[in-house]
Amino acid sequence: MQFRDLTLLRKRADFLAAAAARRVSTAAFTLQYRRRAGDEAEGIRVGFTCSKKVGNAVARNRAKRRLREIARLTLPEHGRSGFDYVLIGRRDSTAAREFADLQQDLRDALTKAHP
Repeated sequence: MQFRDLTLLRKRADFLAAAAARRVSTAAFTLQYRRRAGDEAEGIRVGFTCSKKVGNAVARNRAKRRLREIARLTLPEHGRSGFDYVLIGRRDSTAAREFADLQQDLRDALTKAHP
């Protein structure tokens, strides 16, 4: 699946590589990010995850839908090519937070990640 300039992370190895890299926490989610090696393709890649701590399947899917939408709207403009980003949902706050606040959280996290 592909959003405009974004490619989705699908392989476990990509998620593990991002987990071992740097992270920025916000009120609604955690952003993990890493610069890919020079031999890997350019472009922005993004992944989403929500553990069972977030809630039942309905709550996890709602949280992931919201994370996908803020990534689709924000990353092409504020993300950097050659980076992988993983957004991790949080219990109670990802699904309940105002959408505009979620977008601002992602912009703020990207500003911290790329000063």
